[in-house]
Amino acid sequence: MAIVVTGQRVLAENPDRPIIRETFCCMNSAEHSTGRNSIAARAPGVVPSTSAKAGASNGNIRGVLFLIFAVFFILGGVTNINDVLIPKLRGLYQLSNFEGNLVQFAFFMSYALFSIPAGLLMARLGYIRGFIVGFLSVAAGALLFIPAASSGMYASFLVALFVIGGGITMLQVGMNPVAIALGSPETAHSRLTFAQLFNSIGVFIMVYGGAELLLGKGSTVDPATLSGAALTRFRITESAVIGQAYLGVAVAMGVIALLFWFWRSALDGTRTEQLEVAGTLDLFLNNARVRLGALGIFVYVGAEVAIASNMIAYLGEPGVMGLSPLQGGRMVAFYWGGAMVGRLVGGFVLRRFAAGPVLTTYAIVAIALILISLASSGALAGWSLVLVGYCNSLMFATIFGIACEGLTDGAPKASGILCTAIVGGAIVPLLLGGIADGLSLHVAFLVPIACYAFLAWFGRYAHSHPVRR
Repeated sequence: MAIVVTGQRVLAENPDRPIIRETFCCMNSAEHSTGRNSIAARAPGVVPSTSAKAGASNGNIRGVLFLIFAVFFILGGVTNINDVLIPKLRGLYQLSNFEGNLVQFAFFMSYALFSIPAGLLMARLGYIRGFIVGFLSVAAGALLFIPAASSGMYASFLVALFVIGGGITMLQVGMNPVAIALGSPETAHSRLTFAQLFNSIGVFIMVYGGAELLLGKGSTVDPATLSGAALTRFRITESAVIGQAYLGVAVAMGVIALLFWFWRSALDGTRTEQLEVAGTLDLFLNNARVRLGALGIFVYVGAEVAIASNMIAYLGEPGVMGLSPLQGGRMVAFYWGGAMVGRLVGGFVLRRFAAGPVLTTYAIVAIALILISLASSGALAGWSLVLVGYCNSLMFATIFGIACEGLTDGAPKASGILCTAIVGGAIVPLLLGGIADGLSLHVAFLVPIACYAFLAWFGRYAHSHPVRR
C-alpha cells in the first residue's frame, strides 16, 4: 500500500479519453502497506518555502530522503507482517478463524479512529515533531509486545497492534508530502515512485523473513494437550520470539526518530496546511462516484487483506496443498511480491488503457483465479490464489482515479472519504473468518469473490458513465 499525500498526480493522459489521476493517500500495503485517511478530514498538505529549502544543505535533504525511503521500507513490512503473526497466535491460543482475524481488526480500526487526530496534530506540530510522535508511538506499540508475550493473553497483543496502527497513521499523514517538498517539482514523481518501490520491497522481505522468524522454529508440543500453568508457560516461551522481533522494530523507530531530529533543518520553512473539514459530508452524499469509490476501496482493501490473512490456513488444508505454516508464510510473501511486480508495470498499463476497463479486467481475473483455486488442489490451487496479488496491484490507483475524476477543489475531501474506507481491512477479514468457522474456508473465499465482483461492475459503470466536463 502507498502512503498519505494530498493533491493529485497524472497517471495516464491520452487525448482520446479523460485524464486519469491518482490522489495519493495512505494505502496498505501492502500496499498492505496494506493509505488511510478520514471521512471528515484530509491529510495536511505541504507548503514548501523556496528560501528555506535553499538554506538547507543538499546533504541534509539527501539524508532525510534516505530516511523517508527507509521508513517506507519498514512500514510496509510492519503493516503486512500481521499475515504471519496471525497463524502464530492462532496456534498458541487455539483461536478460531474469526478470533485470529481480530489481529487485522485491531490494526486497521486504528486508522479510522486516529486519522483525524493525527491530521490535526500534524498540522499543529509540523512535520518533524509530528513524525517523531509517530515514530515513538510505533516504538511504544512495538515495546508493548514484550509484556504481551509475557502475559500469556491474546488481548494484550491486540492492544499493541492498535497502538502501532495509530503511530503508523501519524506517519502516513506526512511522508509523501515531505517527499514531494524535498526536491524540485519536476522530479517529485520519480521520488514518490522510488519510495513506493521501497515500500513494496519491504513488504516482500519482511513478510518472508517474518515467516522464517515467527513460524520457522517452534515447539513440537501441541498446546491443545496442555492446560493451566503449563499452557501459560508454553505460550510465554513460544511468544518470546514475537517480543524479540518487535523489539527490533522499536529500536529502528527510535534511531530513525533521532536521525530525523538531527536532519530537521532540511524541512525548515516547510509548513503543513490546515485541515479542511467543511463540505466533506456533502460531497459524500451528493457525488455518486465518490460514494461508489468509497465502497470500492472498502471491498478492495478488505478482499486483499482477507486473502493474505487467511492464506496460510487455506494452503495448510490437506485438500489444497497441506503446507506447514512456514511454507504457507513464504507463499504469502509471493502474494505481496505479485503486487510489487504489478505496480512496476502499472504505469505502462494505465498509460495505454482507461482506468475503468483496467479495474474491470483485473477484478474479473482475480475472480477467475480464486475460482480455479477453489476448484483444484495442489500447486495449481496454491499458486492461482497467490497470483491474485498481481491483480490487486493497480486497484487502489484506478479506484481513486475513477472516484476523483472531474473533481478540483473537492479532490482532497474525496481523498479523505476514500481513505476512511480502508477500514474494510478490519471488517471483511472478520466476515470471512466467521463464515469459515460456520461453514468452511472454501465457502468463506466467496467473500473476496463478491468484493471483486463489485469492483468489476464499478469499473464498467465508470467507463459507461463518463464525467461531464
